[in-house]
Amino acid sequence: MEEKLRELEKKIGYEFRDFSLLKRAMMHSSYTNEKNMPKYECNERLEFLGDAVLELVSSEFLFKESPKVSEGELTKTRASMVCEPSLAMCAADIGLGDYLLLGKGEEATGGRLRDSITSDAMEALIGAVYLDGGFTNAKEFIHRFVLTDLEDKKLFYDSKTILQEMMQAQGREPVAYRLVREEGPDHSKSFFVEAVIGKKVYGAGSGRSKKAAEQRAAYEAILRLKKEK
Repeated sequence: MEEKLRELEKKIGYEFRDFSLLKRAMMHSSYTNEKNMPKYECNERLEFLGDAVLELVSSEFLFKESPKVSEGELTKTRASMVCEPSLAMCAADIGLGDYLLLGKGEEATGGRLRDSITSDAMEALIGAVYLDGGFTNAKEFIHRFVLTDLEDKKLFYDSKTILQEMMQAQGREPVAYRLVREEGPDHSKSFFVEAVIGKKVYGAGSGRSKKAAEQRAAYEAILRLKKEK
């Protein structure tokens, strides 16, 4: 396992002085339960800390980037930037799921790809970097891996709303989402959805839930509509 985690260090460009912090950040509660370890040894405490560090860094970033934007808008933007799908997207960019320590049951039901697990691990990793290397290193990590490609991320996690607004602005009929098929056993299903405007399919997407699949289909539809312009 150590070799695998050293690979993660290289990927994020940060070497831990206390390597046990990195291991703990990757330790899901299903793993500690299975190994009969105390509950506090899983990554939830680090996640709690990382969440607070992330909120501060993202708040400062928005405050400086958007000097004329109101408090309400800043709060709304920050919430969408650090929400579960967004953090899961950031985690996927570095393949964080591959490094998780999971219990056998969680592993078997596709835990490595579950947004709730990978987004929590991302926050735990931030907490671990903060404890190990201080605020500056944590801030650098967040700027590099979370506060990047924000326009694209915003387009992705607000895709259904943005697509609906585009349709209204153009006076077109609302978007319909059509479930095409489901695959896999109940505990690890994948859903395949199409975004339909009029009678034409504009986007297709898959996900672990219908909502995630719809989001991806909407995102594909937006990209296609932009190209058509």
